[in-house]
Amino acid sequence: MINTLRQIFRSGKFVAGFSIFAAILLGSLIYPLIIRDAPLTIIGQGTFFPPGIYVSVYDSVGATTTYTLDIDDAAVNRIASRFNEEDRLAVKEWLVAAGIPEAEIDTADTEKLLAQWETNFDSTKRIPGMTNAKRNYYIRLNSSIDGLLSSEGLVIAAKNAETGALEQIDTIEQSDYVNVTEVANVRVLPLGTDNFGRDMLTELVAATRVSLSIGFIAGTVATLIGLTLGLLAGYIGGWLDDIIMFVTNLFTVIPSFVLLILISFSIGQEQRGAFTVAVVIGFTSWVWTARAVRAQVVSLRNRDHVNLSKLSGHSIVYIILNDILPYIASYVVMALILQISSGILAEAGLSILGLGPKTTEVPTLGLMMNWARIYQADIQGRWWAYLPVLVTIASVAFSMNLMNTGLDQVFNPALRD
Repeated sequence: MINTLRQIFRSGKFVAGFSIFAAILLGSLIYPLIIRDAPLTIIGQGTFFPPGIYVSVYDSVGATTTYTLDIDDAAVNRIASRFNEEDRLAVKEWLVAAGIPEAEIDTADTEKLLAQWETNFDSTKRIPGMTNAKRNYYIRLNSSIDGLLSSEGLVIAAKNAETGALEQIDTIEQSDYVNVTEVANVRVLPLGTDNFGRDMLTELVAATRVSLSIGFIAGTVATLIGLTLGLLAGYIGGWLDDIIMFVTNLFTVIPSFVLLILISFSIGQEQRGAFTVAVVIGFTSWVWTARAVRAQVVSLRNRDHVNLSKLSGHSIVYIILNDILPYIASYVVMALILQISSGILAEAGLSILGLGPKTTEVPTLGLMMNWARIYQADIQGRWWAYLPVLVTIASVAFSMNLMNTGLDQVFNPALRD
C-alpha cells in the first residue's frame, strides 16, 4: 500500500491535479471560517458592483485623522477617473448635435472642453434622435464633472438644531487624505457583486463547496451502481448478465443528459434540493462504469486464483470481494474521479437550463452561471459575474482529469515509461 502511494505521488500529472483540487477544496472549507457572511446575503443596493475596496464615505469624512499629501499627479488622476476618453467623446457628440462646429472641439484640451460644455449644456434641450437613456447619461455626466477643475476644497455643512439653517463645520481640501485602516467601515470585494448585490467571492466559495458535494454524492452513487451491476453481470453471467446488459444498453441508447433533464423537470422546483439533484445525476450516470467493470470482471473470472477460490467452496460474495474487487480497485478509483467531475459538469448544465437545485437554498456554480446569463452579465461586460465561475469549473474538471491520467499511468503497464 505504501509503495503504491509512493508510485502515485511520483506521477507529476497526479501531483499537479491533486494540488489544484486540494487548493480549491481547502479554500472552500477555510474561507467560511474566516468570512462568516451568508453567501446569499444582499449587501449592495444595486447590480454588478465592480471588484475593489469599498470605503464608507460617511465614515471617511470627519471620523478619522486627515493627512496632507502633495501628490503631483493627483489632479490628473482625478480628472482621468471622472472624465475618461469615452466621456470626452460623448461630450463632443452632444456639442456637435447642439450646433458647435466640430473643428472647434478638442477632446484633448480638458479646460476648453469643459468650458464649452458648461456654456452650452442644457438638460432640458431636446436633441433629435437622442433617447431618454442617453439624455439621462448626459445629466449624470454633467453632475460628475461639475467643478472638476476647481482647486478649492469642499465645504461640509450641518443643519443647526435651533435655527434649522446650514452652518459650515469643516472644509475638505483636495490635498487631504485618510488612511484606509483608520476608516470604520471598509469592505473588500475582490470579485465585486452579482446581479442581486451579493458578494461574488463569498458566493463563489459557497457554490464551489456545494458543487463539490453534489459531484461527490453523484459520483459515489453512479460508481456504486455501476460497480455492483458490473460485478454481478461479469462474474455470474447467464440470464442475469443478459438482463443487466439489456438495461444498460437501454440507458445507453437514451442520452443520459436528456433523461436527466426529464427527471429533474418532473421532480419540480420545490423538491429539487442539492442532495436530490446529486442523487438524480448519479442514477443517470452509471452506465459506462457498469460496462467497463463488467469487461474487467469477465477477464478475471477464469483466472487461477478465482478458480482455486471456487474449489475451496467460498461464496460468490466472498470471491467477488476478495478475489476480483482488489484487482480492479485502481480502475474503480479512476472511475469515481471521472464520475465526480462529470457530476459537477452535469449540475452546471442543469442549473444553466434552470433545472438545478432550489435557488433560495444554496448557490451552486451552475446557478451562478444561470444568474449571470439571465441578467446579461456577458453583454454588459461584467466579467466578474461569470469568468471566475468558469475558471473554477474548468479548474476542478482539469485537476480531476489530471489525477485520473496520472493514476492511469501508474496502474496501466502499457502507459508506463
